Amino acid sequence: MYTVFGWGMSDKARKIIHVDMDCFYAAVEVRDNPTLVGKPVAVGGESDRRGVIATCNYEARKFGVRSAMATATAVRQCPQLILVKPRFQVYKAVSRQIHAIFHRYTELIEPLSLDEAYLDVSDCESYRGSATLIAEAIRREIFEETGLTASAGVAPNKFIAKVASDQNKPNGICVVAPDDVPAFVEALPLRKIPGVGPVTEQKLAELGLKTTADVRMQTPKVLQKWLGRYGDVLWKRSFGIDERPVETSRLRRSVGVETTLSEDIGSLQQCKSVLSDLLPELIQRLDKHDPKRRIHKQGVKLKFADFQQTTVEQTTTELRQSLFLALMDKAFERADGRKIRLVGLNVGLPEEEGEAIQLQFEW
Repeated sequence: MYTVFGWGMSDKARKIIHVDMDCFYAAVEVRDNPTLVGKPVAVGGESDRRGVIATCNYEARKFGVRSAMATATAVRQCPQLILVKPRFQVYKAVSRQIHAIFHRYTELIEPLSLDEAYLDVSDCESYRGSATLIAEAIRREIFEETGLTASAGVAPNKFIAKVASDQNKPNGICVVAPDDVPAFVEALPLRKIPGVGPVTEQKLAELGLKTTADVRMQTPKVLQKWLGRYGDVLWKRSFGIDERPVETSRLRRSVGVETTLSEDIGSLQQCKSVLSDLLPELIQRLDKHDPKRRIHKQGVKLKFADFQQTTVEQTTTELRQSLFLALMDKAFERADGRKIRLVGLNVGLPEEEGEAIQLQFEW
């Protein structure tokens, strides 16, 4: 059950909907192959080729299978797991259908991926401006036209809407009216905050911060000392504050390339060899974006065999292979004996040179 909220703009509160499809890739596969109904299904690469799970349905999740898990691990945890190869063209086609539904209600749409997006319906007149009823209509139309279910969060800002959309999954809705925001975030686990992954969660726990209540006990100045600029963001989120608008376009901030290795590697020299192989592709991508190669930083990324990862970056205005090699030295030190499964390179683009791109995906 939920209450229908149609709060007006006199409150100066936005009406934001975060729509998140349920197990999108896997749901499409089950829809298109009814023999899979009720069985544990995952979409991803093959287990004997170092594949990774892209997504899985709830039947598979009961066995501990999850997104980004190595396929080999997923199969060990769920021997009866049905592995399906990705069909990205199909997923993109379905995503187009879903976005067409969004556009019936607003043009202020910020896609986050093929299967989720923020919608600002503050000025939408449908259903007398009720964000709750608009969200329900969108979910209903998605199911009627694609056969897939979606969950939604309705709130006065993006942060609360995204957290809310996960509250009643699958096929659910959670509405947080402006007056309910303080209670909603009062003791929220920090892992619920977008951007707080396992590594950050562990670091925060070491500082004695496990919930928003813990964060509220600190001052912004102390949090900034501990966490840098993210400290201010975390403090605001702990009070439910998020001033970010729904962005239909943004500046491209970086260009990068990475590769998941067919076998783990264990030496610095091997990492540098992969780096040398990746560099021409990075340069090609950068030249396509900006032939003058204007950058403001370079970075190296390593993912270890235990799936933890690290990134080392340095400010620079000149693309240099020697700097990438030096950054690799620093990144490899953090391996601490662990083998490497992924190597990546990236360059940051100056903001004034950043290319405005539509927040959409290549269909």
